[in-house]
Amino acid sequence: MESSAAQVKMNKSYTILISLIVALGGFLLGFDSAVISGAVKGITIYFEMTEWMLGFSVGCVVFGAMAGNLMAGPVADRFGRKNTLIVVAALFTISASWSALATGYTEFIIARIIGGVGIGGAILIAPIYIAEIAPPKLRGSLVSFNQLNIVIGISVAYFSNYFLIDLGDESWRWMLGVEAIPAAIYFLSLWTVPKSPRWLIQKLNNVELARKTLMKIGGEEYAELTIQEIQRGVDKKEEKGKLSDIFKSKYATIMVIALGIAFFQQITGINAVFYYAPTIFEQAGGSTDSSFLQAIVVGLTNLVFTLVAIWLIDKLGRKPLLLIGTSCMTIALLMATYAFNNATYDFNDASLEKVADQEVKMALAKLNGNSYDGQAVLFTAVQEQLSESQFLVFKRNEITNFIQINASLVLIAILLYVASFAISLGPVMWTLISEIFPSKIKGIAVSVVGFFNSLVSFSVTQVFPWELSNLGPTVTFALYALLSLFAVLFVYKFVIETKGRTLEEVEELLIRK
Repeated sequence: MESSAAQVKMNKSYTILISLIVALGGFLLGFDSAVISGAVKGITIYFEMTEWMLGFSVGCVVFGAMAGNLMAGPVADRFGRKNTLIVVAALFTISASWSALATGYTEFIIARIIGGVGIGGAILIAPIYIAEIAPPKLRGSLVSFNQLNIVIGISVAYFSNYFLIDLGDESWRWMLGVEAIPAAIYFLSLWTVPKSPRWLIQKLNNVELARKTLMKIGGEEYAELTIQEIQRGVDKKEEKGKLSDIFKSKYATIMVIALGIAFFQQITGINAVFYYAPTIFEQAGGSTDSSFLQAIVVGLTNLVFTLVAIWLIDKLGRKPLLLIGTSCMTIALLMATYAFNNATYDFNDASLEKVADQEVKMALAKLNGNSYDGQAVLFTAVQEQLSESQFLVFKRNEITNFIQINASLVLIAILLYVASFAISLGPVMWTLISEIFPSKIKGIAVSVVGFFNSLVSFSVTQVFPWELSNLGPTVTFALYALLSLFAVLFVYKFVIETKGRTLEEVEELLIRK
């Protein structure tokens, strides 16, 4: 049953406006994560990067994000959600400007890491702020604004790169620097939003300032009811939360839900699909151009179904969306497994002509006229003809020239997978994380969970190219399908429904259990 505080008339426009401003952090997060893709060639040439240097320049953002994850929660608890987000906006602005103006590799890396710290802070604190300021009936949709803005930021970065590519050899500077514009807008806009009423009462005991904000959101009756709820929670609080607190038995259910959802959001392969979508479609036999277009379709699918999730999350609920989404993800990954498992690899004049490496082409000519069912058989035959280094080149670059596969089924599977993720684990995870932690441990707990989520994400994206080359797409997608099935079972067993409940009611429910 919804609390009485949720029954009063809400000032939706005011609450939505505040949430949209705060959720701009998600836009910057998405933009910052994706914009580097267009700048890779330019920075490689300008900074004379080796492959390892390039990989680190792209991946170092994750290390910054991990640091941001660890610091954001405690900082937000001490100095407030609003003040922390203002610092995050400043970090994005500094990172974008410095990255664009960098003249040395080291300073470029430092600038990228600063942006990563901003990412780590934005992805945790923006949902917390929105959850604390939003009425229960709107909370799921408003918190999902952050995920929507991440998706929009990714799409805008791709389009921005496309329009800036013709500016010359240093177009990469414009690609990276243009982010400073929305970052500066975010920085200035944040000064207009109020401080979190819950933080004001819990940390500063400033009931009057909190009342003013709550009255703007839902009127006098809503303000009084909400203040009473918050103060009841405050009365039950003990000393300030510490890291050791999250391991107490009374928080066991909460931590299982949070760490489990954070784990399954990444381990089921979503970032591998996003970062390597063109590679997957090339593995399915597509040309570079068609693979790029298909990757754009993947991004648009993610955007559309994130909107669907925002529409459904407060109507259908968190747990039903998670069950539907993870179930459909499992089906989609099994479809991809089936498609790659039934692929054949044909060696003929036409496929051999496409091989770019001349030494590999000459060695493979002995297989002309042969056809192989499955990658395992193919690799056995090819390995006999090639040296170790040539075999590595074949697996990475040339195998796509020989594959015969139902490419339409692969595309449908990937689109279904992305759509299913976008209505479930994508937005719902961050909504749940912002709802289930008690105020006493929220800052520390979300930092730990965010760090864990980033660590799993980093592991998946680093391992995926190796999986694709050494295990093949069939085994790779089969593993993701199995993990996605485990996600379905986890949600069914452990996740509770938080729709329509106040944060205090959620806390009482989980700690009691």
